[in-house]
Amino acid sequence: PMSRGAVALPAKSLRVRPSSRSSIRPAVWKAAAAAMSLSMAASMLHRSVASSAFVGPSLVGRQFGIDLRKSSQTPHSLFGGLRSGSTLRRGPLFPASLSMVAAKDQAKEKKAPAKKKKGKEESIYSKTVNLPQTGFNQRANSLVREPQLQEFWKEKRIYESLYEDSKGEKFVLHDGPPYANGDLHIGHALNKILKDFINRYQILQGKKVRFVPGWDCHGLPIELKVLQSLDTEAKKALTPIKLRKKAAVFARKTVEAQKKSFMRYGVWGDWEAPYLTLEAAYEAAQIDAFAAMVKGGHIYRGRKPVNWSPSSRTALAEAELEYPEGHKSKSMWAAFTVTKPSEALKEFGEGLKVAVWTTTPWTIPANLAVAVNEKLPYAVVQHGDTRLVVAKDLVEALASKLTEKDAEEPVKLTVIAQCEGKDVAGTRYKHPLYERESEVVIGGDYITTESGTGLVHTAPGHGVEDYQTGLKYGLELLSPVDDAGRFTAEAGEALEGKNVLGDGNTAVIEMMKEAGALLKIESYGHKYPYDWRTKKPTIFRATDQWFASVENFRAEALKAIDTVTWIPEVGKKRITPMVEGRSDWCISRQRSWGVPIPVFYHKETGEPLLTEESIAHVRAIIAEKGSDAWWMLEEKELLPPSHQDDHQNWERGKDTMDVWFDSGSSWNAVAKSWGEGEALAYPADMYLEGSDQHRGWFQSSLLTSVAAQGKAPYKTVLTHGFVLDEKGFKMSKSLGNVIDPALIISGGKNQKTEPAFGADVLRLWVSSVDYSGDVRVGLNIMSQVSDAYRKIRNTLRYLMGNTFDFDPEKNSVPYEELASVDKWMLGQLANMQAEVQKAFDTFQFYRAAQVVQAFVITDLSNFYLDVAKDRLYISEPNDPRRRSCQTVLKEVVEVLLSCIAPILPHMAEDAFLNIPWHVQHQSVFQAGWKTVDFKGHDDAKWAQVRAVRDDVNVCMEAARAAKLIGASLEAAVYIHCSDDELKTTLKNMLKDGSHLEHPLPEGFNAVDDLRFVLLASQVHLVESAEEVSAACEHTQSLDRATSPCFVGVAKASGKKCERCWFYDENVGKHGEHEGVCPRCAAAVSSRPAPK
Repeated sequence: PMSRGAVALPAKSLRVRPSSRSSIRPAVWKAAAAAMSLSMAASMLHRSVASSAFVGPSLVGRQFGIDLRKSSQTPHSLFGGLRSGSTLRRGPLFPASLSMVAAKDQAKEKKAPAKKKKGKEESIYSKTVNLPQTGFNQRANSLVREPQLQEFWKEKRIYESLYEDSKGEKFVLHDGPPYANGDLHIGHALNKILKDFINRYQILQGKKVRFVPGWDCHGLPIELKVLQSLDTEAKKALTPIKLRKKAAVFARKTVEAQKKSFMRYGVWGDWEAPYLTLEAAYEAAQIDAFAAMVKGGHIYRGRKPVNWSPSSRTALAEAELEYPEGHKSKSMWAAFTVTKPSEALKEFGEGLKVAVWTTTPWTIPANLAVAVNEKLPYAVVQHGDTRLVVAKDLVEALASKLTEKDAEEPVKLTVIAQCEGKDVAGTRYKHPLYERESEVVIGGDYITTESGTGLVHTAPGHGVEDYQTGLKYGLELLSPVDDAGRFTAEAGEALEGKNVLGDGNTAVIEMMKEAGALLKIESYGHKYPYDWRTKKPTIFRATDQWFASVENFRAEALKAIDTVTWIPEVGKKRITPMVEGRSDWCISRQRSWGVPIPVFYHKETGEPLLTEESIAHVRAIIAEKGSDAWWMLEEKELLPPSHQDDHQNWERGKDTMDVWFDSGSSWNAVAKSWGEGEALAYPADMYLEGSDQHRGWFQSSLLTSVAAQGKAPYKTVLTHGFVLDEKGFKMSKSLGNVIDPALIISGGKNQKTEPAFGADVLRLWVSSVDYSGDVRVGLNIMSQVSDAYRKIRNTLRYLMGNTFDFDPEKNSVPYEELASVDKWMLGQLANMQAEVQKAFDTFQFYRAAQVVQAFVITDLSNFYLDVAKDRLYISEPNDPRRRSCQTVLKEVVEVLLSCIAPILPHMAEDAFLNIPWHVQHQSVFQAGWKTVDFKGHDDAKWAQVRAVRDDVNVCMEAARAAKLIGASLEAAVYIHCSDDELKTTLKNMLKDGSHLEHPLPEGFNAVDDLRFVLLASQVHLVESAEEVSAACEHTQSLDRATSPCFVGVAKASGKKCERCWFYDENVGKHGEHEGVCPRCAAAVSSRPAPK
């Protein structure tokens, strides 16, 4: 039975006060009480814990006289007496490294043998009980053991062989590439561990799973890291190719560091061959996707306003923006003098002005129109000597704004005429700063009366709506701002060189004031786009860029969204309006570190060369030499054969692709192409990332895939929230609340305040949270999760320790011969497994964690294992009632390991390697998902009986507090039941005669007997409550009872058996075994004489 390497060591003694509810007896306390697992100690936990994933500060120490909230005696220390294997036999399943921990433990035991308590001698019966034995350590020792197990997986090629040998269908979870520019944070851990839960579960289900992790390696953040590392002279000497070489080195170094962290989390994947967006094969596949979009007519070059980052000096996509709270702009109300009113405004022409409002005064130099909404009513109001045109519904608001705080009287704006917006159109006005006239035009529905004046200052070179209106009226794309965000000479000598977000903005306001055009200036708080990398504000600026025409394939993209399963469903509601309202995608960037847009420009005409032939030629060069070739080779080599003779007239483009195009092409470079197109699958079964990726990777992948292939790149999209601290605050270095996953795993310098929890505890935390929203983490939370981890681990240890001599081939008891409680337990096991499987199938990992935790504590520890201790420890080794229990425990171990393996792979593997019976596989993951189909058995009966047991426990606690009894077996229980059905059930569980006789009478149930279930020496069913009160000093009040029973506790009669602790009239009547009951006498006699 111990063929897998467990070797018994002498049991350690544990100085702990015996439990008054324990069925372990005085004579064997030193040996057996120490062997009790945490699962046994948990019997005092209420069933209510099943409603939550994890319990708080452990209550299980109460029955041992330990306050675990204050004491250093943590729950796992209660399991110290289980014999543990000193070494693991070296063989195909057990490399030498796996025996290190146990060997160290054995050495410590030799150096510090347990001290015997003075004044007491060990009973001769202590060696006649069945003490648990297992090589599965009570302490996880995660800093040592987890890396050993990971090395075991690597050495035995467990992950690789599972993929190679699987005959099942493929399951592909395509990894979204994290950015290769820094250390991992707790959000990375949440993401990759969730992916690993899914992959490991699919492996257990027999699927063919290959997870290829990836990294996003191009873009500005890495460029900035490189530039920050250089001094002034080095920056001056930096060429594009030198920069690229340094950026590549930095990215690869970061990838290696992040890779080690991901592997330490226990995440399985192709870590030796990940995908990197900087590698030639990936870049070539990206060019392929680009070529398909060019062929489809979706790529064009145009001049239009884009989000521009002066701090980065490049265009930005929407996904590269963030909108921090607290931004304030200088908002300005201004009046432009009318030079030629429309027909409807002619009679008010003298002194007439149009009132406008803007939060970007710096765009006034680029003003080419004022737009109105043709559907809105407008008014002409008298303002002193001036007449203003303003939206009718905003007259009062404007008057309020124009009234100074210390004014004696409010400003009055008197309405002298009204007209519709279409009647205002056609009015011409003079620019307040320049000698030019412009016209009032009809805009769109973006013009509202929510704020401002209802007339919109329009600068087509600096706004999306302005641009659209400009196209409608053929307006110039005026944008007198350079790459650095400074006014150009086109803005005039007074403004040239000034920063539009700084002194340039202030200068425009002053010039407007001097021109008499300023009505009001004030601070205005609103959402404003910032560069997500530099954390500085951006501007809208018209530049020549390359665009993907989303309009061309928008309808197709929206249809593709409907083909995808979105988890949670709100994901679909997030991405749909984003795609519906998305403008054309600016895909060009003015940077050196990236994949080049493979275009050439004619030196004289500026005409671009972007043909199927030219792209294919560049693609072949990049596939062979990488994208560095674009900067290293001459135009003659880069141009296609048809243009090489004319190479002197062409020059290569300098723009690179948006990094979202890089990562958004991974469906083509990885899912569709990996392993010559055979390894993975397209569309992928799943994409899984944070909820912010609806406007990022999910969207860029969707757009490129639909544009190039006509379908979504994924079948299912699952999103998770962000990680907050314990108080619900966003993590930031300035607040000092950042939680480093490496700190959780390995601990800090002070292990008392920053303990090492290990990777499995981190993973258990991930499983415990509802990831569909934001989640919280902190050391207090991790401590509670660690308690839950120990409960599961110690329960597993107890289960395996009590099956050390069990051979399923020889000792299994057929189902039909099992006791009722054993069949009930198997039914509960099957229910638990079905719920866990359903939770995994629906990606509700927190539900799986809850179900496992509830089963371990409520069904196993609080009840089944508690009532099973007597037959496990006290029975003869081959007693059918002991083998019956071991049959159940074996099933529980195998099912429980498969249920926890996706979440706690290290614990599951460690336990699997120490299973005492023969198994056919090297790894728990090779064993697959253990399926059982046991039906529910006597569920209603055992629910009622457990309710009675709860009432008895409460009554015993009262008797114990009054010092009537100590251990529960010192009690006689009296029960009056008012429910006839339950009364019959209880009578059937209480046979006449002693349950300690040997041999037992024919038909006597030595497992389901009520005395074993209630752990009481005697149980009396009486006909009235008065009889209970007369016989007992302590009773349980009916109004507090959970069952329809009135129960009481009295002192048990008879003598106490020194071996099993039951009280019985026949103790001491067996010749040489004077201190034991008949049952124990027979058990002792059947064993070799103790030495």
